[in-house]
This record gives sequence, structure tokens and C-alpha cells, in this order.
Amino acid sequence: MLRGRSLSVTSLSGLPQWEVEELPVEDLLLFEVAWEVTNKVGGIYTVIQTKARTTADEWGDNYFLIGPYFEQNMKTQVEKCEPTNDAVRRAVDIMNQHGCQVHFGRWLIEGSPYVVLFDIGFSAWKLDRWKGDLWEACSVGMPYHDREANDMLIFGSLTAWFLKEVTDHADGKHVITQFHEWQAGTGLILSRARKLPIATIFTTHATLLGRYLCAANIDFYNHLDSMHKSDVTVVVFFIMPAKTNNFNVETLKGQAVRKQLWDIAHSVKEKFGKKLYDALLRGEIPDMNNILDRDDLTIMKRAIFSTQRQSLPPVTTHNMIEDSTDPILSTIRRIGLFNSRTDRVKVILHPEFLSSTSPLLPMDYEEFVRGCHLGVFPSYYEPWGYTPAECTVMGIPSVTTNLSGFGCFMQEHVADPTAYGIYIVDRRFRSPDDSCNQLTKFLYGFCKQSRRQRIIQRNRTERLSDLLDWRYLGRYYQHARHLTLSRAFPDKFHVESTSPPTTEGFKYPRPSSVPPSPTGSQVSSPQSSDVEDEDEDERYNEEEEAERDRLNIKSPFSLGHVPHGKKKLHGEYKN
Repeated sequence: MLRGRSLSVTSLSGLPQWEVEELPVEDLLLFEVAWEVTNKVGGIYTVIQTKARTTADEWGDNYFLIGPYFEQNMKTQVEKCEPTNDAVRRAVDIMNQHGCQVHFGRWLIEGSPYVVLFDIGFSAWKLDRWKGDLWEACSVGMPYHDREANDMLIFGSLTAWFLKEVTDHADGKHVITQFHEWQAGTGLILSRARKLPIATIFTTHATLLGRYLCAANIDFYNHLDSMHKSDVTVVVFFIMPAKTNNFNVETLKGQAVRKQLWDIAHSVKEKFGKKLYDALLRGEIPDMNNILDRDDLTIMKRAIFSTQRQSLPPVTTHNMIEDSTDPILSTIRRIGLFNSRTDRVKVILHPEFLSSTSPLLPMDYEEFVRGCHLGVFPSYYEPWGYTPAECTVMGIPSVTTNLSGFGCFMQEHVADPTAYGIYIVDRRFRSPDDSCNQLTKFLYGFCKQSRRQRIIQRNRTERLSDLLDWRYLGRYYQHARHLTLSRAFPDKFHVESTSPPTTEGFKYPRPSSVPPSPTGSQVSSPQSSDVEDEDEDERYNEEEEAERDRLNIKSPFSLGHVPHGKKKLHGEYKN
């Protein structure tokens, strides 16, 4: 039986039960090592952060995260405290006494896990010695001027040293250590070379491998101008960090104009509200022709005129250091998308992570995603893909591919992903040109949806969020921990070498109502977004459809099955 605080997936309708022998977590220590612990660089940070609460609930105070120390991150994200575990406390003290700076505290995220942070720069004086240790361990050398490789060697050496001190004082407790991505790989290599008594797991997020696989420069951006065929104006945001030297002056001016418009609108609204209130107090219906006087109209006209600019709106919010070689900017120049008045596609490149403290886009990532209509992530290689998963949880449709883990996962679990707002581009069996054309059709079809169709689709998208809950996904981590313990300590731990149960037969069914997005069975030019189908109210009921989904999920789904007493609607089960 599972422990009382162990993970359970029974609350997620239709998921197969997975019974495992409980792990004696009181006699174990679990460490996860990643360069992005408290240090947001990319998707690995999201993995660690979102999984922390589920893991902390299972492991309690025997769960620790290991990462690099950065002063600003420590000040804003970590609450300092003393280790309560004796082995960890001794390891921290010994390393600090031998010329290192090791910081300990609680990461202020859900679950509040303990973190051990190493100051990389403070220990750089040992770099040459640690390069020698790595060469002796595996005959791998480090380039002298490669700052990133040197930092990872220091980080890995400190990790291996820390784990040795922990195991030396563990008092019989067994240690599981999970290493994330190549940045933590040196620590794994050194731990194995020194034969530390730990059970190890390595998770490759394949960020570096993906860059090399994508080096063919297959160009999706060339097809952005195809959206000109639509009557809808599309605003495309590219959010990705790049090297910049300052904000774009025109962008700052635009932000100032926006603030001026906001202030004027509020002042006119207050004046309007006061006049309306006074009229109602007198028992009169105000004359709307007189509620705004000449001065109000003058102020509003001046505000409108102030928005006019002599040049085109900037494509990027910052001044890019490598402007001439940036692949996105180069493609935008080549296809001529310069945000002119006639462009149906407007482009904004924001080369930094979103933050509520930004003077340009003062909002967090979650707020930004919820304000979008569609997320587009046509990855050539991505073992999972957190960005489309985040969109799904927030009810935002997204584009992914069948070469990403997320796309394959949705194909396995959802009978008709497109109906649920998951557009899967075929990059595995189609040529690059065909894949680009398929992406173009997806985007064009989405732009032609009516507002009601988009609402229906968003409701369906959000219903998939249970699939992405760590209560479900976390069981694969559970299995990995069982497996590594059985291999590292076979005399004390045993587990069947089988994976968690598959979800064969577990699929979200095709929605019973008319597909919310244009399909091949419909006319090639769907109705405009401003026109509504009067029959849609009769064909779609959100609560009824959601309940029908929940009922159908509980049993294996057959593509040809229609529940008893229900007629096929026009267009149903068509792709």
C-alpha cells in the first residue's frame, strides 16, 4: 500500500491505479541537483518549481534541492535557516570551514523545499585542481576559456564533495540523488568515479541537444506573412532572452503615450461618473449629448493625436547587441514585416523574461499567457515542452509538434487534440515545407474562428489540465526512485523492473458538439469572427459536455462508439 502522504492518482478520473510498495522515506534522503534551482534560465526552472510541492508533500524534510548561489536570487527567493538534518548540517559546516561558501534555506515557492546553494565564484580558486580530478576520473579535459564549462565543473565538484560529506554522516540513511541536465552531469560523473554510496538518477531535458538538432535552420518564420490573407490583425509576441544593452527609445515613448491615454480615460470617466451621479440624484435621466462638454472632447482628441508617430512602431522592445545576426530579426527583415499600418501581422520581439517589475511589460508570465489567444511552439526537438503545457493548464490553445513529448503525450491521451485546442504539427513524417504549410493552415483556421468558437475551445482546453497534474506525472519520478534504490542497494530494496501502468484506452473522447475550429469538412473560408452561428447554442452546452467527458473517460474509449440514446450530430467525429 502507498503511504498516507504518498502520491495518489485515484482522484484523476479514469487513470489506472498504480500500487507500489511504500518507500521508508524516514530512512532516506532525496537530493535534486540543477543549475536552475532558484535560478531562472529556462524550462528546467519550471519543472523544478512546479514539482516541488508534490515531492515535498511525499518526502517532507528529507527533500533537498542543490543549485548555484546568486546574491540577488538569494535575497528575493530564499529564506535563510539552519539545517535540521544532522548529516546536511555537518556537510555544510565542513565545506564552509574548508574555503567554500554554502548557503542553506527554504525556497519561497509552493512546498517551501530546502535548498543548498553553492557560491561558484568563491570556490573558483580550486578550478585547476578540479580539472585535474576530472581528467583522472574520466580523461575529459575542459577548455581554458570556456566560462560556462568551468562554472559547471566547479558546481559539479562542489556537489560531489557535498554528497560525500552527507553520506559520511548519514547514520545509515540511504541517499537518492537526481541530476538534471548536463550542467549537473559533472557531479554525477565524479560521484560515480568516487564510488559514493548513493542511488543516482539522471534526467536529460535535452536543451543543448535540441540546439544542435535544430541547427539546420528550418524556417517557420517565412510563413508568417501568409497570415496577410486573413482579415484579422494578428499580434505575434516572441518572448525569449537575448543580449541587449538598453531599452528601445521608441518603445519607452510608446509606453509613455499609453500611460497618458490611460490617465486621460480615467479622468474623463471620473468626470462622467460625477455628472451621471448628480443627474440621478435630481431624478433625471442625463442627456448623453451634454454629459461630455467641449473641453472633454478637446482633451480626448489631443490624446488621440498624440498617438500618431512619424515612424513605424519598433519590432523589438530593446536594442539588441547582435541585431544583424539574430535569426528572428533577420527573417522579419527578409519577409518585410515592419509593423506598417497595412501589415495584418504585427511583430513584437521582447528579448527578456517577463516580470511584474518591468517598465515595458509589467506582468508575470502567467498573466501574459492568459491574455493571449494562442501559444505557438513548433519545436523540432523537445523531450517534453513546458510552454504548451502551461498554456493548456491556463485554458489557452497551443500549437505543438509530434516531435515534442507534449505533442506525443496529447496524441496518446486525447482522441481529437485539435477539438481541445491542441494543434499538433506533423514534423516527423512530413517535409519541412509541408510542416510549414500545415502550421499556416492551423494559424489561419484559428484566426477565422468566431468569438464563441474560441470560448468553447478554451473551455475544452482547460479540461485537459488534470492530465498535466504532478499527482499523475509524479508517479514516473516515484518509479525512477524505486528503480535506482533497487539497483544501488539490491540487498535492501527490490522493485519489479516494470514501468508505471500505461494509459492505453484512457482518452478524452471527441466532443459531441460541432468542432469549435474550422475543419477540412467545412468550407475553405469559414465565417468571419464577427458572425455567430445561431444553431451553436443548441449544439453546445459546456457543463453537459464536460460531464459527458468525465463519464466517457472512465472506460476505454472506442473511436466508433456512440453512447446509447444519442444521435450523431452533423460533422461529429470528422477530422
